[in-house]
Amino acid sequence: MNIVETAVNHGSFKTLVTAVKAADLVDTLSSEGPLTVFAPIDDAFGKLPEGTVETLVKSENKKQLTSILTYHVLVGKIMSTDLSDGMKAETVNGKEVTVHLKEGKVFINDAEVVVADVETDNGIIHVVNKVIMPA
Repeated sequence: MNIVETAVNHGSFKTLVTAVKAADLVDTLSSEGPLTVFAPIDDAFGKLPEGTVETLVKSENKKQLTSILTYHVLVGKIMSTDLSDGMKAETVNGKEVTVHLKEGKVFINDAEVVVADVETDNGIIHVVNKVIMPA
């Protein structure tokens, strides 16, 4: 299963899958890759201000939604063992995220990786507990 199929089958990524469809990124995230995705669980989207997700999935906000979603994607297969404290990585949207290692936990900017190294046919999913917003 590819990244999108894995997210759909997992069941905890309903909001992410809806957003990926609204941004027309299904084909991109289903491509050969390899890609690494920091995938926010549904609870992560629930932490955003009320109405944020509903606003972002509207067609007139597709560009902003695409920017946010592609900020969660890196080109290449990057396992948790490849990450180091202070490491910077360029996302698909062109902006960088920073890796932080604190007390045995991995953070991407300020989002904690709660499940690492979910392998798919076209890359890796690291589950995060927060939606990472580009600066």
